[in-house]
Amino acid sequence: MIFKAVGEGRPYPDHGLETMKQWADVPPRLVRLDELVTTKRTLDLDALLSEDSTFYGDLFAHVVQYKGVLYLEDGLHRAVRAALQQRPVLHARVLVIE
Repeated sequence: MIFKAVGEGRPYPDHGLETMKQWADVPPRLVRLDELVTTKRTLDLDALLSEDSTFYGDLFAHVVQYKGVLYLEDGLHRAVRAALQQRPVLHARVLVIE
């Protein structure tokens, strides 16, 4: 199994981070793929296959830790690409919400 679970939507309260500049204040760290719960059920294959998918975006996935659970908010294509390359971890910005 790649992820801990496949979810639909964000079960945590709105955190107010909307722009890449706001997310840039959250330091990246390594996160295990098998600890992530996705917030999207579908994957855009164009984003997965694109060599420059991060050209206009953040280099790191965005994860929200809420009630001890890690939710993959943005970067599903990065996570799937890591899994396809048999890497068990992903660099992500992890925002902790209490």
